[in-house]
Amino acid sequence: MTFSGFGEYAIDFYDGLELDNSKAYWEDNKETYLRDVKAPMEALLADLEKEFGPGKVFRPYRDVRFAKDKTPYKTHCGGVIEKGRGGGAYYTQISSEGLATGGGSYHMAPDQLARYRASVDAHGVLLRKIIDKLLKQGWDLHGDVMKSKPRGFADDHPHLDLLKHRSIWVRKVWEPDDVLHEPACLDRVRKSWRQLKDFNAWCEDHVGVSESPRR
Repeated sequence: MTFSGFGEYAIDFYDGLELDNSKAYWEDNKETYLRDVKAPMEALLADLEKEFGPGKVFRPYRDVRFAKDKTPYKTHCGGVIEKGRGGGAYYTQISSEGLATGGGSYHMAPDQLARYRASVDAHGVLLRKIIDKLLKQGWDLHGDVMKSKPRGFADDHPHLDLLKHRSIWVRKVWEPDDVLHEPACLDRVRKSWRQLKDFNAWCEDHVGVSESPRR
């Protein structure tokens, strides 16, 4: 299947799920999800595989075991291409807010965080140049950021703001429009991911995949 755009009712599906996040709504609208959301997302990732690598579509079900919010379904559909968690990722999602793309290190295990901070300490200028370029291209910077400085670094460290990150990633959003439902949506994602290549290369080289076994 070649990507031709997300289905006509993709946004309507998530508008409804925002209002009624229940099994009854899901079962009544599951075919819309499969046809207008999941299948196009799979096709989108498949069309990008040659340039970026194989991807996966995230499950629509929330892990509510330790969450206060017990609503069962995610209110977005995400797809990702990554070599390993935290070592740089190409991400995209569709939701009621429209299309979003992103990349970077969404999660860092302790060994990854240690490498990240050592690299920022030694090579922070390069990371800052990469991020500044992305900000000028319309990206927003996100992440889990400490309120206080990490131990072992001076208060006047030139990259203290970056050192405070326990995860670091960027995001760009397009509100729902006609392009979302057209083949041109593929070009939108591809162009944005190409802008992320230097950032993800930095994450791969300086953060890498965790060496600790996942529990």
